[in-house]
Amino acid sequence: MKKLLLLGGSNYLLPVIREAHALGLYVVTCDYLPDNTAHKYADEYRNVSIIDKEAVLETARELGISGVMSFACDPGVTTAAYVAEKLGLPFAGSYEAVSILQDKGRFRAFLRDNGFTVPWAKRYTDAADALADAVDYPWPMIVKPVDSAGSKGVTRVDSAGELPAAIAHALPFSHCGAFIVEQFITQRGFSSDTDCFSVDGELVYCSFDEQRFDERAENPYTPAAYTWPSSMPDEVQRELRGELQRLMRLLKLKSSVYNIETRQGTDGRAYIMEVSPRGGGNRLSEVLELATGVSLIRNAVKAAVDLPVDEMHDPVYNGHWAEVILHSDADGVFSELRIDPAVRPCVVETDLWVAPGDRVERFSGANKAIGTLVLNFPDRETLETRMADESWYRVVTK
Repeated sequence: MKKLLLLGGSNYLLPVIREAHALGLYVVTCDYLPDNTAHKYADEYRNVSIIDKEAVLETARELGISGVMSFACDPGVTTAAYVAEKLGLPFAGSYEAVSILQDKGRFRAFLRDNGFTVPWAKRYTDAADALADAVDYPWPMIVKPVDSAGSKGVTRVDSAGELPAAIAHALPFSHCGAFIVEQFITQRGFSSDTDCFSVDGELVYCSFDEQRFDERAENPYTPAAYTWPSSMPDEVQRELRGELQRLMRLLKLKSSVYNIETRQGTDGRAYIMEVSPRGGGNRLSEVLELATGVSLIRNAVKAAVDLPVDEMHDPVYNGHWAEVILHSDADGVFSELRIDPAVRPCVVETDLWVAPGDRVERFSGANKAIGTLVLNFPDRETLETRMADESWYRVVTK
């Protein structure tokens, strides 16, 4: 029996475990938090930190694994690449290529050096160096850790006086103690943050969506909803698809699911913001399967253990889809989720991770989400009406 090692233990791993079991695989989950949800559904759990590459490698050797994944779990991606390379297992790319993708500073430099459209950016480990460079920054800027996901530690700064606090906020979220100061690119329309797939280095499934935010949230840069299909102009989507393909060839990437963030700036230019060889959080691959009929998760599992993946093509959407990231506006105790009866016929799935009486925290990052709603609307107009005024649902706390 083939063994699949999954790094992490969040709710987002449950569909991965289901697909792996459907394929007859033995699943081992691994992290340092034994109470995480996914461990209850795996065949075996190992208590090992996923950022300790050597410890995970030792565990993988002991288990005799056939593949390794860090699905929807950003901190484990480079570790998974390291283990795969050391053991000669399938993975998205080499450890070096994946390390470039997973470090925002190195990724920006790679894009710049290879002629991609890229915002001004610089990687730092010392706050004093960033402050010394501030006189040359093209304000406004974004400060964020180089190796964190879910918008944790991200702050917009409009002047040098705001930099120290932003850097102090970013650094605790960085595993390597580095941060990036990057030009803030205002998007035209909506930015896109969705999942894609390559097979043998060819981008076979390239999706774009509309990333939406809650301006009332403590962290207004944490995605609060997604909608498909994207309203980004077709010519911009084609340009980005071509540039993503060029990136994959330059880095010699192979077969994998990717979480990819892109946008068109108000300057009219198309930007690749993030490319991570993992499934995205917030159930993006699951919603895409509902919306397009293509299982990125099943194919990601197959690629991880060197099984032939299903035939794929760029998405064709069966309607107008939305995913709402349920969250609380304040710290408190969860009471109930209220949904307007008029909208209920459009609700395809309600995935609630808390029960009445559970403590919830205000929405400071993706890790503070308490569930999701997946909706299928009859037309674009209805989608826009509901997304523009989200009073039709309410997370009630005490």
